[in-house]
Amino acid sequence: MSKIGIFYGGTVKGSTYKTAKAICDHFGESNVSLHNVNEATKEDLERYRFLILGTSAWGIGEMHQDWERFIDVLSEADLEEKKVALFGLGDQIEYPESFVDGMGTVFCRLPKKDNVVGFWPTQGYSFYYSTAEMDGKFVGLAIDEDSQPELTEERISKWVDLLKTEFR
Repeated sequence: MSKIGIFYGGTVKGSTYKTAKAICDHFGESNVSLHNVNEATKEDLERYRFLILGTSAWGIGEMHQDWERFIDVLSEADLEEKKVALFGLGDQIEYPESFVDGMGTVFCRLPKKDNVVGFWPTQGYSFYYSTAEMDGKFVGLAIDEDSQPELTEERISKWVDLLKTEFR
């Protein structure tokens, strides 16, 4: 498997980083490089064949502020031959009308959508609406550290197993 680039928004003490790090650990650190989008470049994105992009949802569904600064770089990068997976964090109880909308925004801004892999079932979540939902699935892994932290590890493990088959 080619090396994977994980790009996340947030601080090294935040839940998005912790989720990115857990994903990295499941793949094996020798297979993955972590990048904070606050410091990443277009060249960093283009260096990998496989990308994992992660954001939290701030307030009522906004993507993380670091992603707001980086989203244009994502749109300009050459992702034609890449496979891209997404993960998003949100709070389905506090914000059921915008659960993981940050992930939905990143998906919408991708220049090419048919190379996105890692769609995740919506079963087991309780929300009204999400821009990250498409055809009954999330466009990537949905994590709720506020209401369902006990499910995070299992969800990450199953999602990484899925990506291992799709990142070929």
